Amino acid sequence: MGSGLREGWEVRKLGEVCEIHNGSTPLRTKKEYWEDGTINWFTINDIRTQGRVIEYTRQTISEDGFKNSSLKILPINTILLCCTASVGEFAITKIELTTNQQFNGLVIKNTEQLVPKFLYYFSSSLKKLLLNLSGKATIDFVSMTKLKKIEVPLPPLQEQEKIVAILDEAFLAIEQAKTNAQTNLQNAKELFESYLQGVFENKNDNWEEKRLGDTELIKIVDGDRGKNYPTKKDFLEDGFCLFMNTKNVRVDGFKFNTTMFINKEKDISMGKGKLQRHDVVMTTRGTIGNIGIYDEKIPYDNIRINSGMLIFRPNQEQITSKYLFELFRSGIIKSQIKKHVSGAAQPQLPIKTLVNFNIPIPKSLQTQKQIVKKLNTLQEETKKLESIYTQKLLDLEELKKSLLQKAFNGELL
Repeated sequence: MGSGLREGWEVRKLGEVCEIHNGSTPLRTKKEYWEDGTINWFTINDIRTQGRVIEYTRQTISEDGFKNSSLKILPINTILLCCTASVGEFAITKIELTTNQQFNGLVIKNTEQLVPKFLYYFSSSLKKLLLNLSGKATIDFVSMTKLKKIEVPLPPLQEQEKIVAILDEAFLAIEQAKTNAQTNLQNAKELFESYLQGVFENKNDNWEEKRLGDTELIKIVDGDRGKNYPTKKDFLEDGFCLFMNTKNVRVDGFKFNTTMFINKEKDISMGKGKLQRHDVVMTTRGTIGNIGIYDEKIPYDNIRINSGMLIFRPNQEQITSKYLFELFRSGIIKSQIKKHVSGAAQPQLPIKTLVNFNIPIPKSLQTQKQIVKKLNTLQEETKKLESIYTQKLLDLEELKKSLLQKAFNGELL
C-alpha cells in the first residue's frame, strides 16, 4: 500500500493507532451478574436492531458482572469490529459500553491523528481481508495478533475529514437510491399479488364455489408413512426415484438445487405418494403452503413426496392443474391456511381441515386457461421488473465498495 500513497499519507498498523480490547460474556449462571444491570453490553443483535450507529444496547450487566470479567468500558466513538463467526460486521458507538467476545473494540489513541468516522469507514471495507486472515477452523476467527498488524492508510487529519464528508454524502444518496429500488421491487411483487387476488374475487354467474375435498373435482393423495418409509441409509445422490424434501417445494414452484433419491426397489416397496404428471403438490407440515406443479417441464420421471406434503390430482375435465396451482398461491387459499393451521412447535395442516377449504372455479375450462395465460404474462413482466430492481441494488452495493476502495487509495480527493 505504501508505494502508491498520495503525498502526505502514511501507513500505520491498526495496533499502533488503536488500543484493541476483546469483549467477553459474564457467567450466565450468576444471576447477580445480569439482574438490575446498569452497564451497556453489546452483541451483534444490537446491529440487527438499530443499524451500525449504536445508541443503546438491548442487554446490560451489573457492576458485579463487570468486575468479575475481563471487560473494559469502551468510550464513545469506539469502532466495534467482529472477528469471529460473523466476521467483518462493524459499528460505531455513541454511548459507553462493553461487548461480548465476538467483537473487538478499536479505541483510537489520538483523535488528532485519526478521525473516528474515517476508521469506521475503513473498518467497513475489511470483511474480505479479515476472512482471508481467519484461521478457518470450525468457525472463522481472526486473532488479535493478526488484527493489530492490519495496515491503515493515514492521510493528514484535514484530508480524513474531507473523505468522511464525501463518503457521508455519497452513502446517504446511495441509501436513498437503495430504498427507492427496494420500494419499487416490493411494488412489483405486490402488483402481481394484487392482480392474482382480484382474479379470484371478481367472480360472476359462470363461476362455482366448490370444496377442496370434492372428490369428483380433486383427488387428495397422502404420502406413504408406513414401515417402508425411507430412512437416512436409503437416500442416494442419484437414483431411480426423486424423493422430494421441503427444499424442493418453494413458494411459487419446484426447485431442484438439492436432491436425494431412492432406488427402484425401495420405490416399488412403497404405497401411495407417487406423483403423476399434472399433479399439484403442497407442503402441509413445517413450512405450510409451498406449492409445485409436476408438469412436462420437470425432468424427473419418478417422484415421490415426503410425509410433510400432499398431492392434489385434479379431474382435468373440470379443473386444470395450472388453474389449481394459481389458486393455491392466491390470497383466497393463503387466508384459509393462516386461519386453520394448527401446532406451534411444528405447524401442520391436516387433510380433514383442507377438505373444507372453499375454492372458486370458472365452469369453463377455456376461462380457466385464459386466466392462467394472463397471470403467466403478468408474472413474466413482474419478473423482469424484479430483475431490474434487484440488479440496481447489487450495482449500488458495488458502488459503495468502489467508493471505499478509492477513498483509501487516495483517489477521492
